[in-house]
Amino acid sequence: MKGKHTIKIHDHLIELNRPHIMAVLNVTPDSFYAGSRVQGEKKTAHRIAQIISEGADWIDVGGYSSRPGAENISPQLEKERLAPALDILATNYPEFPVSVDTFRAEIANWAIEKYNAAIINDISGGQLDPEILEVAGRHRLPYIGMHMRGTPQDMQQYTQYDDIVRDITLYFAEMVEKASQAGIDDLIIDPGFGFAKKIDDNYLLLSRLRELLVLDKPILVGMSRKSMIYKMLNISPEDSLCGTIALHTIAMQNGASIIRVHDVKPAAQMIAVVNKTQEQYD
Repeated sequence: MKGKHTIKIHDHLIELNRPHIMAVLNVTPDSFYAGSRVQGEKKTAHRIAQIISEGADWIDVGGYSSRPGAENISPQLEKERLAPALDILATNYPEFPVSVDTFRAEIANWAIEKYNAAIINDISGGQLDPEILEVAGRHRLPYIGMHMRGTPQDMQQYTQYDDIVRDITLYFAEMVEKASQAGIDDLIIDPGFGFAKKIDDNYLLLSRLRELLVLDKPILVGMSRKSMIYKMLNISPEDSLCGTIALHTIAMQNGASIIRVHDVKPAAQMIAVVNKTQEQYD
């Protein structure tokens, strides 16, 4: 379970020798999981305090829904959605690492310069706005690049693979080169569970996740309450916590360094139990 990777956040070197928790803070009105949506200053402030108190390492703030078929909103509306949460975080928790979930260079740069965002989380891996790589490199921030084909509006039309793990490995090999050219020191890869992938693709990818370690980059996974759980089990996102914990446990055992979750306390408990078990073999 222990890894050798480090990343630099706010001038602090972070060792990823234990799984880290990235908590989702959705400020979109149309996220696929209704329970993750927060609207209004009081509810947002309460949710942020809860996330931090329950043991999250980082908060990932997103104002653009990436669910299949989501509306393609304007950069201005994305800023309007993000600003209240980013303002609360910058004012009340200035040292807490904040990730901005966006594929737009303009939004990333704005969040960094105005609110001191510490991480860029890009669902498109630089495909939708290549300049976002330059923003991450210029500011010397960790950059999370995800695997996706197409856009959130049409990605489920692009689910044909010869060998999904091989194809994704080649995709990330190219990303490693682009990130290096852009001056990015800390690249984190996200295989993009649920993005341009069929349900069986997701489970195959999870079972072979360790093969991505050949890239020698930290792996982030996000499967929290996703359709690979609730469609397979014929339940709702609201009933998908147990499946989420199971999948993230498997991901950790298969080499993931970071899990992106809606439910922080259960994730922290799961990590503690897995780590305690692992200690017996170290």
